[in-house]
Amino acid sequence: MELARNAESPLKTVREMPQFPMKFGAQTDQEYLETCRGISPVMRDRYGCITTFSMANLLLLLDDRFSRQVELEGLQASGVKDGPAYDFVRRVLLFSNGQTHRTRRGPLTRTFAQPLMRALRPQVAARVDTMVSDMVRQGQADFIDALAGPLPAATIASIIGAPEEDSLQFSNWAYAASKGMGICTAEERKRADVALVELTDYIEALLARRRARPEEDFLTSYLDKVEGGPMDADEIRTQIVGLVIAGSDTTRGSLTATVSHLMQNRDQWDLLVADPETHAPGAVSEGLRFDPIIGSLARITVEDIELEGYAIPKGRLVTPSMIAALRDPAVYADPNRFDITRTDHPRHHAVFGGGPHRCLGEVLARIELEEALKSLACKAPDLRVDGKPGALSGFSATRMVKSMNVTI
Repeated sequence: MELARNAESPLKTVREMPQFPMKFGAQTDQEYLETCRGISPVMRDRYGCITTFSMANLLLLLDDRFSRQVELEGLQASGVKDGPAYDFVRRVLLFSNGQTHRTRRGPLTRTFAQPLMRALRPQVAARVDTMVSDMVRQGQADFIDALAGPLPAATIASIIGAPEEDSLQFSNWAYAASKGMGICTAEERKRADVALVELTDYIEALLARRRARPEEDFLTSYLDKVEGGPMDADEIRTQIVGLVIAGSDTTRGSLTATVSHLMQNRDQWDLLVADPETHAPGAVSEGLRFDPIIGSLARITVEDIELEGYAIPKGRLVTPSMIAALRDPAVYADPNRFDITRTDHPRHHAVFGGGPHRCLGEVLARIELEEALKSLACKAPDLRVDGKPGALSGFSATRMVKSMNVTI
């Protein structure tokens, strides 16, 4: 897909961009976006935000030559001008660009190196086995409360040197805080601000202890790398707060959604049970594709461009749809089929983003998801959903899942 650049002269509207239609009936998020894709490759909402549906356009709009990461614009559009969420977004690497982003990301990239994360696999596997064994003994459980929520929170807690008994609180803080990063209700904003303050205070105490008594661990290594650097104390602390939030909530939803779809496609679950070591990586990739935890990636155009015959001016908010891109028939054969043996996944899974902002925790997330699926397949082969399957909902940012009860 070619993207025409027109930096020197005003754009001419080649044709009028269609607006999103109403969502009718019981359409799933994916079905609705398929309807939209059939109308136009590009659409706008009533506020002028522009969405694309193909993988090619998603990858183009993740290119820093054409767009940049949203910074404070999202909160400002919601009327938020100060407060804990505002300060967090202002300081965290996720919502920054250019040299500021490189400064904030660099120490974490070196501390979060792939070999270090891969070395955690035995620890993650042991933790998962304990949690799944507890589920088996109980016979019934809320899947999120029993496994999907505690697992990533406990893993992040262990990485940053926090007591594992605090991991449930991590999970609660992360879930509440993540809902306050964009448009939300006043009550959600209040809960997010409280969560951010409490989590920030907790992380500050951890950092203070490591400064006073260094250990051979993640936090000490991180503090060594930022010592004497350009980040101030608030920025240093905020990157760890962001790590806790990002490392807890996304894996929570991804694991729930993947298991939900395996339960709804028993032939695929049976394949996994028959050979967990072979099929767990494929089940993870397919779960992340079929029902992604990220609905869309918000960006802001940095120059006038023309896309699919539509004029998009500089400074416009664009939200290429991750949900639709991961069902793109130009990339995936039979894209609406859940298939853990699929061989047409691109080398770099789009759900983890791209370019300088690609997810730091991709390796760790895959390890957690793979070990969870392997443990469930081995210890709970008769796993069933009790009632309604868990379902992610939402079209933008991090999608949410409320609950999923299971019997074993």
